[in-house]
Amino acid sequence: MTARDRQAAAVDLPMVGLRRAARLALLAFLVAGAVAVWRWRAVLDPTTIGAAIARYPAAPLGFLAAHIAASLLFVPRTLLAIVAGLLFGAGWGIVWAASGSVAGAVAGFLVSRYVSSGVSDLGRFEPVAARVERGGWRAVAMLRLIPVMPHSAANYGLGLTKLPLGTYAFGSLLGQLPLTIAYVDLGAAGERLMFGGSSWIEPTLIGLAALSLSLVIPAIARRRAG
Repeated sequence: MTARDRQAAAVDLPMVGLRRAARLALLAFLVAGAVAVWRWRAVLDPTTIGAAIARYPAAPLGFLAAHIAASLLFVPRTLLAIVAGLLFGAGWGIVWAASGSVAGAVAGFLVSRYVSSGVSDLGRFEPVAARVERGGWRAVAMLRLIPVMPHSAANYGLGLTKLPLGTYAFGSLLGQLPLTIAYVDLGAAGERLMFGGSSWIEPTLIGLAALSLSLVIPAIARRRAG
């Protein structure tokens, strides 16, 4: 090893330590945030959240920021979809809820990829990761359609794969859309009922239809795969 190589190695060592410390600090922050959310989960009421966001002039931007934070801290995305329906109605609610859902998914994906940088052995998760990588956006979309799959857990888990970001985002958008439409429309129907509106039946029926679709598609896919 030359003197120049030794000098470069001496400079790299503190940088490696700083990067590792930054990853650990980020991980600790997310864990603490998730624990706090679970501890005070009783205050996660859609009307309360909606009222807090609605105070700000740029409510859509506030909603997107809240959605990203919620995705990182294991808050169910269905809750934010209901908030979108309450705040923005059925049409714009779907736009902002779908945008927030994808933004939150991408944030979790990138955080996981950053924290796990340098990890090559995924252990028991390796076969699942390889299967998802082969399936591309279709595999991501099908995972998103599984009702019992937590949004945040899927974001972090898929960040461990070698999927390209664009493929992951596109699959997430398609897979999350049926449930997003369902809960936004149900939230919009609830908002109309709360204020005495008479046009709550249409968004309720659309929401129930989208919810049924999100349950039927995975069942059909499993049958075809079998």
